[in-house]
Amino acid sequence: MIIPVRCFTCGKVIGNKWETYLYLLQADYSEGDALDELGLRRYCCRRMMLTHVDLIEKLLNYNTESAEGVGVGVDGN
Repeated sequence: MIIPVRCFTCGKVIGNKWETYLYLLQADYSEGDALDELGLRRYCCRRMMLTHVDLIEKLLNYNTESAEGVGVGVDGN
């Protein structure tokens, strides 16, 4: 989904670092070097970035508004 705004453990703001993290990975930084560059030294914050799975694009494929005839209406039709 969307990267959490704060680290679940220590509360440090990490949500604003996601795009920069992806950019650094594209620029051939290793994961550890990219996290060091962003100033994420605590292992709890590093965990938040390393284990995040960006599912928003995959979930948009299952949008019920665009599916025709799949759902059942409130009145049972």
